Amino acid sequence: MAETEFSPADFGAREFGAVQFRASDVRIRRWARSLTRAGQVIVEDGRIALLTSDGREIASAPVTAVSAGKPWFLAADSAVTRINGVRYRLTMGQRNRRPGGAAPVRRFLKALRSAAGQRV
Repeated sequence: MAETEFSPADFGAREFGAVQFRASDVRIRRWARSLTRAGQVIVEDGRIALLTSDGREIASAPVTAVSAGKPWFLAADSAVTRINGVRYRLTMGQRNRRPGGAAPVRRFLKALRSAAGQRV
């Protein structure tokens, strides 16, 4: 685990809306082990970063080296991503469960594909 710390100004305070995706209140699990219940997922400038609620980095990598998807057996608001060979389960929208819980997951996967230069 890296000791790098980020502030909110590090992500999103740039010109032209460089942040393709940002989600807060994300439960991040290293499959069975919960790492944070109020984390952040940020896709920006061709990189993905998983952060704790206080801004410490859990993992980051270029999006070209990341795999992500939505397995059929997970809830609509969950996705699985593999960063640096480690599998993480991301559950978005923990605090405000709404019927449209799948929308952030779809936007996340779309942002990863577009940041990697793949056709959406």
